[in-house]
Amino acid sequence: MAWSFALVIDPAASDDPRTDFADTFTVIDPTAPALSVGELSTQRGDGIFESIGVVDGHPQEVDAHLERLVHSAELCDLPVPHLAQWRQAVKTVADAADPGESVIKLILSRGVEHGPTPTAWVTLARAADNTRSRTEGIRVVQLDRGYGVNASADAPWLLLGAKTLSYAVNMAAIREAKRRGADDAVFVSSDGYVLEGPTSSIVLRFGEVFVTPEPSGGILHGTTQLSLFAYLEAEGYATQYRRVLPAELAEADAAWLVSSIRLAAPITSVDGVDLAVDRDLTASINAYLLSPRD
Repeated sequence: MAWSFALVIDPAASDDPRTDFADTFTVIDPTAPALSVGELSTQRGDGIFESIGVVDGHPQEVDAHLERLVHSAELCDLPVPHLAQWRQAVKTVADAADPGESVIKLILSRGVEHGPTPTAWVTLARAADNTRSRTEGIRVVQLDRGYGVNASADAPWLLLGAKTLSYAVNMAAIREAKRRGADDAVFVSSDGYVLEGPTSSIVLRFGEVFVTPEPSGGILHGTTQLSLFAYLEAEGYATQYRRVLPAELAEADAAWLVSSIRLAAPITSVDGVDLAVDRDLTASINAYLLSPRD
């Protein structure tokens, strides 16, 4: 991913009364070195992030992403981000976007060990071409996540509800899926419940009801899934959060992995078993997800 724009943020306290934070932004060369070798985001993955889709210069679902950034910060004992400051930073970066699809990344790190403040920056890059995944679909395999569905309540220090920079396991799962001849993975809890994809939420259709696993089991509540459910409800469909069993994936009338950048990718097979694809509905879903949304 080639970065085209970047700025560093001097994080303001969450109760800072200012309304203009332009003087807390420093535009930097996105191709030049910018972090200290002691930076804990690279040393330990000690930080959080969000990826915001941008369509023709419009950043999508900004408030939902910022609210999740705040939630992640609270779980990780990081300073709570100032929403107005980060919102202004997102707009500043989005104004530099070219036509088409881009991605903005928000990063908040604990900074340098024993340093005075955290490190924060925002980047802009051209998004990958996800047309094939959206139109032709993806094959998935189910992989054991290695913990039970109640792990987030039993062991909150695992930070299961936070979007942290520690994504090595997620990337390893995608590599394992490809070794098994698939394109992506769906995590399953050790006690037998469907969770999410390594970088996405899962949505299943049973008749006129759309289902996603309830976000209480260490699942990162997806901003795209939330937006999709609002769209489906407006179209007259029912939506439901509940525990989902692995066998239900193969029984669904249709299923998708949804995320901010890839959008809705229809699942064509689960563990080698073909799954029906509703191409017309998928096209309408992605048309909605590509439309301007705040």
